[in-house]
Amino acid sequence: MRCGITILPQDPWPEARRKWTAAEEYGFDTAWTYDHLSWRTLADEPWHATVPTLTAAAIATNRIRLGAIVASPNFRHPVPFAKEIATLDDISGGRFRLGIGAGGTGFDAFVLGVPELSPRERHERFSEFVSGLDLLLRHELPDSGGVSFDGDWFTASKARMVGIPAQHPRVPFVVAANGPKGMRVAAEYGQGWVTTGRDGAVGEEWWTSVGDLTRRFEEAALSVGADPLGVDRYLMIDAGGSYALESVGRFEDTAGRAADLGFTDVITHWPRTEGIYAGSERVLDEVAARLPRLR
Repeated sequence: MRCGITILPQDPWPEARRKWTAAEEYGFDTAWTYDHLSWRTLADEPWHATVPTLTAAAIATNRIRLGAIVASPNFRHPVPFAKEIATLDDISGGRFRLGIGAGGTGFDAFVLGVPELSPRERHERFSEFVSGLDLLLRHELPDSGGVSFDGDWFTASKARMVGIPAQHPRVPFVVAANGPKGMRVAAEYGQGWVTTGRDGAVGEEWWTSVGDLTRRFEEAALSVGADPLGVDRYLMIDAGGSYALESVGRFEDTAGRAADLGFTDVITHWPRTEGIYAGSERVLDEVAARLPRLR
């Protein structure tokens, strides 16, 4: 079992830097931040940009793998975003993971004036977004003439991603999906699949939903000819009405149950002083000391 931690992009850089470097010193396998323009109940609080934050984190750390969880097509186009991700991966020395999702229906979905999309439209846009990033991030050589595609949602005309990828053949994708169509995208393009369980479910009902989703992902992978065991499985464990860093016991129990369901990775959140994910860094200290036992 690998353990990751999400650091929300809210702090001034001196404080944020302390957390990113501490995540590495603690021994977490991965450290992530959200890719939103603002987020839910924290919409009126400070919220910094994703790519600059991760670039600074890449410079401040040496070993820990870094990631965005999760990017979406709500406010991004594959061409400029691929360029940013490729550069970030180069700066990090090949330590980057790109989480990708279909995009929620909150602030990010409408800030650019895009009309409300149906679930089918959101999936079709998501599928194009992932396939476009997959093509672009493989970095064509200078004499290839560039990357072109003309879809219903995104177009590229001889886009040049000149260079050699830090990771071959490209940055690994960790694809967020709960529905069968999205899971097929995850199985086809992803090196990882991530879920938060079923929205609205709590307690044992949430754990049941996580188990159901795991079985559905395996079915989706088989339907596209992929090996279900060849894709890493990430569980965001601060869901289902629970915060994993509420106590050491809670974290160990949650990570253990995730392992029993076949997850390779769990991701929690750095404790905040109040509100969502409120907790104590003393608990984080204790959990970090026990990370070697969880592997």
